[in-house]
Amino acid sequence: MSLKVAVQMDPIEGINIEGDSTFLMMETAQARGHSLFVYLTESLAMDEGRVFARGRDVTVKRVQGDHVQAGPVRQVELSDFDVVLMRQDPPFDMKYIDATYFLEAIHPKTLVVNNPAEVRSAPEKVFVTRFPGLQPPTLITWDREAIRDFRARHGDVVLKPLNGRGGSGVTRHLADDPNFGALLEIHAELAHEPVIVQKFLPSVTKGDKRILLVDGEPVGAINRVPAKGQIRSNLAVGGTAQPVELSARDREICAAIGPELKARGLLFVGIDVIGDYLTEINVTSPTGAPSLKRFTGIDATEVMWRRIEALRATA
Repeated sequence: MSLKVAVQMDPIEGINIEGDSTFLMMETAQARGHSLFVYLTESLAMDEGRVFARGRDVTVKRVQGDHVQAGPVRQVELSDFDVVLMRQDPPFDMKYIDATYFLEAIHPKTLVVNNPAEVRSAPEKVFVTRFPGLQPPTLITWDREAIRDFRARHGDVVLKPLNGRGGSGVTRHLADDPNFGALLEIHAELAHEPVIVQKFLPSVTKGDKRILLVDGEPVGAINRVPAKGQIRSNLAVGGTAQPVELSARDREICAAIGPELKARGLLFVGIDVIGDYLTEINVTSPTGAPSLKRFTGIDATEVMWRRIEALRATA
């Protein structure tokens, strides 16, 4: 079964193919006989309710710097495709949200991965709160009085911007940290959004698991270990990926959230687990597939495409 696949992504020429999950998705799709077309979010256009994009037909190969061959720029109607992968990187801002409205107009006739309406309604650091008992003590607020009360109860905390990504802006604060108030002022002035205050989990020094799920089922995991003296384990800020097995608690977490992911059409998801706690459910452009394949031989993108092909066969 050959599918016409469009990929909404950042400029393909500048990606690092060794660590980029979108590239692996494209490489796997091509190997399975599917055609590829790439475009940027900025090229989306809605004309009389029909959604168009301007981009290029491409073929890919695993040679950094020579990893893509592209045809001439052309305009396409996205409803002519079987699948659209929504894979541009966050921030999850109004530009990102607006893109979900465009893609919602063609889904599910054209299968958008992930379901754009559910991407919009499942912000990664808020969606996790729908599953009581899985998350560490967590406060999301603008209210400084609420933050003071939370710190009095929990002491050592981590502060995160609500719509941050890749570990950006994540800081740890001891109970007596005199700079905490000033940092809250900086967040308020620059971000104009709520902050997340979370009880610090000492087990973060042992790593932050990224578990990949396809259609609600766990495929495998990698462990991201922070650099010495750091608390952020994201690979983008110096964390190191290591192989890891799914624990009984990991499988319990996946079993708790999996049916909801499946019901919402969140087909390719990456969750973050520290110790026994779920900290994020990543639905926008989850990463980790290349490291998982390198360490374990498990190709989450192969699992994803088999599922997509099955869904298209019954559409």
